[in-house]
Amino acid sequence: MSIFEVKEEFLLDGKPVKLLSGAIHYFRIVPEYWEDCLYNLKAMGFNTVETYIPWNLHEPEEGVFDFSGNKDVEGFVRLAQRMGLWVILRPAPFICAEWEFGGLPAWLLRYPDMKVRTNTPLFLEKLESYYRELFSRIANLQVTEGGPVIMMQVENEYGSFGNEKAYLRAVKSLMEKYGAKVPLFTADGSWDAALEAGSLVEDGVLATANFGSRSNENLDALERFYARHGVKRPLMCMEFWDGWFNRWREPVITRDAQDLAEAVRELLPRAGINLYMFIGGTNFGFYNGCSARGNTDLPQITSYNYDAVLTEWGEPTEKFYRIRQVIQELYPEIPTFEPRDHKSCAFGPAKLTGKVSLFSCVDELAQPVESAYPLTMEEAGSGYGYMLYRTKVTGFDNVMKVKAVRASDRVHFYLNGEFQGVQYQDEVGTEIEMKFGRENVLELLVENMGRVNYGYKLQAPTQSKGIRGGVMVDIHFESGWEQYPLSLDRVDQLSFQGEWKEGMPGFFRYEFDAAESADTFLDCSSLGKGVAFINGFHLGRYWSEGPVCYLYIPAPLLKAGKNELILFETEGKLAEELELKDYPVYRQQ
Repeated sequence: MSIFEVKEEFLLDGKPVKLLSGAIHYFRIVPEYWEDCLYNLKAMGFNTVETYIPWNLHEPEEGVFDFSGNKDVEGFVRLAQRMGLWVILRPAPFICAEWEFGGLPAWLLRYPDMKVRTNTPLFLEKLESYYRELFSRIANLQVTEGGPVIMMQVENEYGSFGNEKAYLRAVKSLMEKYGAKVPLFTADGSWDAALEAGSLVEDGVLATANFGSRSNENLDALERFYARHGVKRPLMCMEFWDGWFNRWREPVITRDAQDLAEAVRELLPRAGINLYMFIGGTNFGFYNGCSARGNTDLPQITSYNYDAVLTEWGEPTEKFYRIRQVIQELYPEIPTFEPRDHKSCAFGPAKLTGKVSLFSCVDELAQPVESAYPLTMEEAGSGYGYMLYRTKVTGFDNVMKVKAVRASDRVHFYLNGEFQGVQYQDEVGTEIEMKFGRENVLELLVENMGRVNYGYKLQAPTQSKGIRGGVMVDIHFESGWEQYPLSLDRVDQLSFQGEWKEGMPGFFRYEFDAAESADTFLDCSSLGKGVAFINGFHLGRYWSEGPVCYLYIPAPLLKAGKNELILFETEGKLAEELELKDYPVYRQQ
């Protein structure tokens, strides 16, 4: 059992310690690869691993908790301990992290009076219920209990959202109530307003800063902040951004390896570091986040490669070797060694073995929820994935205008089984002319492309997905709706016995043989838009708009011999074969 303290320096068992940390999100990596990632972190000379803990992943429905598979935070932390690493945990209610809704659960949006990240009884009641369960699993992982956890985070970049100290103290109090004993910290931007708004230094909570360049300039700002408060504390960059995330329809963002190494070299003599990210990993499932730029939402892609020190698939980059060289030069006493890598393989074509239109199999996937007017995705289902809205419309053999009012995020329109149009971003809410017969079936397929993970929109009702206003036909709101929540958690049970119609949203099943255990990459360049599953595991979203045109498939998700791929393709693009390659595919810019 060790003692970790934050005084004028970081102290471990009374002796100064240099924190050399890297971010590895256990939930973005298959558990079978955790060890390789942690091994490579040590190989670079680092002694600590940091991870967020996303609330929405562990409590997907209110009162329903999941810590299995790649959600096993206890297993990840214990593995880090066995490998000789210290751990920084960030169980803040909000994590940002380019993660869906910044880690906040979608079910919070079912409460009309919910004000997230505030000192309000309703939000704190839900947070306390989660912390009660979470801390029953992580409290005994602290160094005070013989574990490897040396610090925990109270909130994350709160100074970029609010300045309610009563809220920060409430979160701190809940953490301590359920067993937090190690030093606590906050992390904010390094400018004055953010540090003052988001910190609790007067309560003994360490203030850390997030940045990725101009190290001395940012550390000077952090030092001045402490000087104003009349205390001296060790300096720590809790997120030293070594790359950046990517969004659909935008070029891949990269950073020069030597530029990063020099910025790290500048920082280390004065401060501890947490490289964000050491390995980015993958936004499996529907968990990618979304940026907000004015009135426009910009969803992030499935790959969280981040141009990090290791690639999405665990391959050491030039950044690994440049940073390791800095460690060797500044701290020659720290052992470093050669990293591990993974084998990748081109398994060739996956052949089409089944196809069925969504409208032919929707009853296999979900039970309809009836209502007078359209419900949101949170009201009718889990709040993730897609929702199919259906109603009967009496027509008069003429053209009428149809409009979806306040719908998010992308809407396909169908009349009597025929495609009428698709709307996204600024197009949503514009009228579409359709030719109605006497008796008609109007259907709208709405996709949640990811909730905002940062900024003022977290507090707005706009993060409810689906149709929030209604659907107008002619100049009136249409009533009498069925809605099918399509979280696609039953996709592996599809019979593929229904009708398939060309150009319509549908499911496609493929098979291929894996002769060896190796990573592979699904080439999505011939497809339109949708999601993919390998042997029932949700790989995430693809979109022909790029910038990436692949989905990474880690070897542990494959079976020896025959493997099954299922795609939900909203644009109806049919491919008789799909290639599984030994390298990632990018859209040509």
